Amino acid sequence: MMTERKSIDDATPEEWTRASATLHDEKILKHSWVKNAENRYNSTVKRFDEVEKPQHYNAGKYETIDIIIDTLGEYDAINYCHGNVLKYVIRMWHKGHPVKDAQKAQWYLNKMIELLEKTKGVNW
Repeated sequence: MMTERKSIDDATPEEWTRASATLHDEKILKHSWVKNAENRYNSTVKRFDEVEKPQHYNAGKYETIDIIIDTLGEYDAINYCHGNVLKYVIRMWHKGHPVKDAQKAQWYLNKMIELLEKTKGVNW
């Protein structure tokens, strides 16, 4: 039976901590390339979050939601957020990550509320 190989990109923060502790014990981390890789990993972990700031939505200079709001306008972006709330809630039991999907729905609901507050008295 073959074991599934994992990429270093798939490592969780806990796995990284365990691996780096082992490396510290073996005194391998004295090499600058290892320290640079650890620093890059730690800065990436701090910059991105699967719900609040997904890396795949922040690949460029601007966050995707900001471009969507800029393109649609604040008022029309409310409907975009509403659609995403529905999408994540409706399919949350079918993807295997209901808590994460509920958190994503909550993120879009919070963004929708923020946009409603900004457009109150202007568009409605």
